[in-house]
Amino acid sequence: MSGLLGARTCSSPGEASDLKFPLGAKLREPLTQARFQQLFGGAEQAQELLAESRWSGLCRLWRRRARACSGPGAWRLLLARLPPLRWLPEYRWRAWLLGDAVAGVTVGIVHVPQGMAFALLTSVPPVFGLYTSFFPILIYTLLGTGRHLSTGTFAVLSLMTGSAVERLVPEPLGGNLSGIEREQLDAQRVGAAAALAFGSGALMLGMFALQLGVLSTFLSEPVVKALTSGAALHVLVSQLPSLVGLRLPRQIGCFALFKTLAAVLTALPQSSPAELTISALSLALLVPVKELNVRFRDRLPTPIPGEIVMVLLASVLCFTSSLDTRYNVQIVGLLPGGFPQPLLPNLSELPRILDDSLPIALVTFAVSASLASIYANKYSYTIDSNQELLAHGASNLISSLFSCFPNSATLATTSLLVDAGGNTQLAGLFSCIVVLSVLLWLGPFFYYLPKAVLACINISSMRQMFFQMQELPQLWRISRMDFAVWMVTWVSVVTLSVDLGLAVGVVFSMMTVVCRTQRVQCVALGLAEGTELYRPLKESHKLLQVPGLCILSYPTPLYFGTRGQFRHNLEWHLGLGRGKETPKIDGPPDAGILSDVGCNPLPHLCSWPADAKMLGSTFSWLSVMPQCSGH
Repeated sequence: MSGLLGARTCSSPGEASDLKFPLGAKLREPLTQARFQQLFGGAEQAQELLAESRWSGLCRLWRRRARACSGPGAWRLLLARLPPLRWLPEYRWRAWLLGDAVAGVTVGIVHVPQGMAFALLTSVPPVFGLYTSFFPILIYTLLGTGRHLSTGTFAVLSLMTGSAVERLVPEPLGGNLSGIEREQLDAQRVGAAAALAFGSGALMLGMFALQLGVLSTFLSEPVVKALTSGAALHVLVSQLPSLVGLRLPRQIGCFALFKTLAAVLTALPQSSPAELTISALSLALLVPVKELNVRFRDRLPTPIPGEIVMVLLASVLCFTSSLDTRYNVQIVGLLPGGFPQPLLPNLSELPRILDDSLPIALVTFAVSASLASIYANKYSYTIDSNQELLAHGASNLISSLFSCFPNSATLATTSLLVDAGGNTQLAGLFSCIVVLSVLLWLGPFFYYLPKAVLACINISSMRQMFFQMQELPQLWRISRMDFAVWMVTWVSVVTLSVDLGLAVGVVFSMMTVVCRTQRVQCVALGLAEGTELYRPLKESHKLLQVPGLCILSYPTPLYFGTRGQFRHNLEWHLGLGRGKETPKIDGPPDAGILSDVGCNPLPHLCSWPADAKMLGSTFSWLSVMPQCSGH
C-alpha cells in the first residue's frame, strides 16, 4: 500500500487507470456498466463462457469415466472404495499393532454386555445385539475411512428402532404368552428390526450413488447434540420398568416419556425388591467406575472394564442364589451358539417401514460423520463423507441379512477406543474376535445374567450424552441462535419423539438460516485516506465519500427472500420514497448509480444502468453484471 500513500481522491473517469494492477500508484476508476462491459464483456459473452464451461465439464466427466474403465482407472477406483488398500501398506506394525490390539480387545469386551443391553432396548432377544456387534464392525473395517471410529449398537438408534418395532409388531393385550407364542413374537420383531436396517442401508447407498455426503452439513452440531441428549432421557425412562422389575408394555408415539413415567409410578407398589436391589448395586458399581475412567484416563494403562466385571459378578450371584427361581428375576437365558442363517428381510414390509428408515438413516450418517470428523481433525487426517455413506449403508444392508438391527458409530466405544490407544481400523478386527469367541464358545456363561443389569448398563452408557447439557452456558455466550436451536430440538425430542424431534430441529435450524439473511445491515462505505480500503461511513468521520457515488455493502445472498429488504435499503440510502417516481436520469451511462455488494478490502465497483427503474425487479439489475462477485 506504500504506493497509495498520499492519494486522496479517485482518478477521474477520463484518466487512465491500471486495472490489472489496482495497487499501483493511482486508484482505479469506478466502473460503470458500459465500462464494465467494454473491459470484461457483457451478459452474452458470460452466457457463452458459461455454456463453454458446462461443455468442458461434461467432457471432463466423460473422460474421467472412460479412464475409469482402464486398468489404472479401475485400480484408483478400488483404492478409493477399499481404504485398507491405502493405509495397510503404510501401517506401522511395531508402533501401532499393540495399541490396536489392546484397544480392540477392550472395546470388544464392552461390546458384549452393551450389545445385549441395547438389544433389549430394540425389543429383540439379547443374542441379536451380539450379531450387531460383529458384522457391522467387520464391514466398516473394510470400507470406512474413520481410523478411530468404533461402530456397533447405538442407544439412540436402538431406541428409535425399538419404537418402530413395537408399533409394527405389538404385543398382545393379554401379555401372557406361551413359550411358542413368545418365540413367534420375537421372530416377527427380529424380522421387523432387520427390515429397518435393510431400508436405512438402502437409503444410505442411494445417497452415496447420488453423492449426497454434503447433506451432513444440514444436521448442525446443536441439532445432533440436542438429539442425542434428549434421546438419552428417553433411554433412561424406558429402562425404569426393568430397573424395578415391572412388566409393563412399552409406550410409543408422542409423549411416550411422560406416559412411561406415569405407568411406572402407578405400578411402583408391585415392583420386585430383588431386581430393585440388583439395579441399585449395579449402578453403585458402574457409575463410579465410569467416573474413574474419565478422571484418570491419562494414568490408567487401559480403562477399567466395569461392564464386564458387573456382568460376571451378577451372573455368579444369580446362579449361586437361584434368584431366577426363588424371586422370579428375569435373566437372559440361553444364547444360541454360532451365526443365524442368512435371510433376506421381508421386502413387502419396506413401504411400511420407509417413514422409520429415513430418520434412522439420517441419524446414522449424521452421528457417524460428525464423530469421524472430530477425530480426523484431532489426528490430522481426512475422511470422505461419501465413502462413509457407502460404509454405513453397506454395513446396515449386509448385516440385516444376518438378522442385525440398525447400527452406527457410537460415542462411548469410540472414546474408549481412543483412550485405550487405538490407531487404525485394525482395532475393529480384534473387537470382532472377542465378540466371535462369545458367540461360539462363551455364550452359556451369560445364561444367568439378570436383565436388570443390562438396563443399568444402558443407563450408565448415557453418561456422556447427559453431560452435553453442560455446554449450554457456553453456547449461550457464543450464539443465542444456536442455543435456541439446541433447546427447540431437545424439547421436541423429549416431549414428542426422537424422529419427530429430529424433524422439528432440522426445520427450525433451516428457519434460523433464513432469518439470519433477513437481519443483515446494509451500510454505506467510504474510502480510507491513503488506502484503497472501504469501511462503513458510520465508523469514522475521516472516511472519504466518493463524489457522485453511493457504495453499499450488503453482506448476504440476494434471492427472493431478501429482494424486498435489499430494495428498501437501496431506496433509503438513495433518498427515494416508495410513493415517488424515480427521476429519469439523462446523460451518459457513466452517470449511473454505483453499488458494491461485497465486503472485500478491494471491492469491484459496478454501476446500475442509467435507465434502470428503482421499482423494477432486483434480478433485472443483477442480470446485467454477471461478473460482479460478493453476492
